[in-house]
Amino acid sequence: MRYMMLLKLDPSAHASEPSPELMEEMGKLLEEMTRAGVLLDTGGLRPLEESTVLRLSGGKQTVVDGPYAEAKEVVGGYLMVQAKSQEEAVEWASRFLAVHGDTWELNAEVRQVVEPA
Repeated sequence: MRYMMLLKLDPSAHASEPSPELMEEMGKLLEEMTRAGVLLDTGGLRPLEESTVLRLSGGKQTVVDGPYAEAKEVVGGYLMVQAKSQEEAVEWASRFLAVHGDTWELNAEVRQVVEPA
């Protein structure tokens, strides 16, 4: 089963770029996940100020470019994993968060991807 891990953070709570040390530790974990056949894809997202939001309401679309009113939580990145269960996916997400230590404020929302029948 595939699971999407949406990594949510408070953009005002930390530096916009991870430190070289954090990148090294994340690299080690991501390599382990790749060797285990779990990691399908991962990526960080560009700053909110560079994004565009499309909204559909009442059949009409509107387009809004960033920056936006101050956001308390944004999706800053993602991981797509192949796991046997929600519990296994949550364990990998927990390990990913743990690598960030005590200087980051992060949430990982783990959701199973709906597969075609």
